[in-house]
Amino acid sequence: MSLFRNFLNPKSKSDKDQDKPDKANRSKYMPDVNLPTDERFMLNFKNNGGKFLYCENEEEIFNAFDNILLENDWYEKPTCCLDSNIQDKFNHFNLEFNKSGDSSFFLSTCEFLIANDGSILISSNQIKEKKLNELPSNFIIIASTSQLVETIGEGLRGIKFNNKARLPSNITTIKSFETQKEGDFMSYGSSTKNLYLLLLEDL
Repeated sequence: MSLFRNFLNPKSKSDKDQDKPDKANRSKYMPDVNLPTDERFMLNFKNNGGKFLYCENEEEIFNAFDNILLENDWYEKPTCCLDSNIQDKFNHFNLEFNKSGDSSFFLSTCEFLIANDGSILISSNQIKEKKLNELPSNFIIIASTSQLVETIGEGLRGIKFNNKARLPSNITTIKSFETQKEGDFMSYGSSTKNLYLLLLEDL
């Protein structure tokens, strides 16, 4: 992925300046329109308040997951997970899997990662018919780099292509990730989540 190559082989400041278009009329918080998909997603996702952990293999996924559990004291705590495959994959972490929103966190995959707004596209494949506010306030999402797309429209086409037999329902996006502060009227009625993304390199 281009973003991770850039960390290993950074350009000089002059080279970077030559690559960037005129930003006179753009907010400093908006990612460069010419950035690759992966970089744009990461910048938008982090600006939305998400926590991002890049993993090169499955072992790193498990290590990152273990660190999240330790950081938040979520070991041996109720864990909402609606996917039996995910439960089987993480059953050695001694978690109490259930389908209740009254759990420490929600563990799931997603449909796609949307670059242009840093959101996560999910459907009934992940959350069944539950509304976001019926799920725990803490999310751990496992995804792969092959799920990165430019726009929601592209993600919806991908859902249609991947589910030819039966389209999933309850399709929605999550793009507000910071824990909602008490008394913050700007977030009233929204389903703000404290979200960790474990992103596996598979390209």
